[in-house]
Amino acid sequence: MKKLLLALLICLSSFAANYPEHWWQKVDENDRQGSWEILPHECKKGVELILSKRNELGVFSNFGHTPFTFEGEHYQSIEGLWQMMKYPELNEPNDPRHLYVYPYTRNEVKDQHGFEAKKAGDLANVVNRNAGINWVSYKGKRFNYKDFAEGSRYHLDLMKRAIRAKVMQNPEVKKLLIKTGDLTLLPDHKQGNNVPPSYLYFKILMQIRSDLKKEISLSELN
Repeated sequence: MKKLLLALLICLSSFAANYPEHWWQKVDENDRQGSWEILPHECKKGVELILSKRNELGVFSNFGHTPFTFEGEHYQSIEGLWQMMKYPELNEPNDPRHLYVYPYTRNEVKDQHGFEAKKAGDLANVVNRNAGINWVSYKGKRFNYKDFAEGSRYHLDLMKRAIRAKVMQNPEVKKLLIKTGDLTLLPDHKQGNNVPPSYLYFKILMQIRSDLKKEISLSELN
């Protein structure tokens, strides 16, 4: 049994080490999409990996078009789930956001991905800020995911479960995540030093990857 486990781990390590060169492809500084972007080559090659939207790794972004079902609802992306929470809940008549005019409905945002979903959230931010609303909601629960307290913890748990659902329900995404081996995953956009933990999707993905490796090892032993 120990020999089988050792052989499996060697096999996984060998597979993971065969990383595609284009994951670290050098990009001209003038081709940067914006001040927010971290380019694929701006990390330690073979040690770190930028989850760049310039290649297939972009699927790991919250923006990625990765349809999945989560707790009875269907989404086109993690971003759609995230930004949807800024909109009025249709089944909550006491939601004060029903008093204001929003550019989309919650169901419309669920069907969005990429920058479209991000823009929907930005537009909702304007409405909510003017209304003095500093919270979002999910299935009737209101919380501020930037409070670094109960709200942040709740949102982090929600994102962990949703991102895992995305990975597990999209076989190619799952396969690609395992293929990243032991590389340290990094975002392709600049983040502040003091952001809510739910923003760190790349760390969530590394934990899911670690769990998947353990599951593979155990399934082979049984």
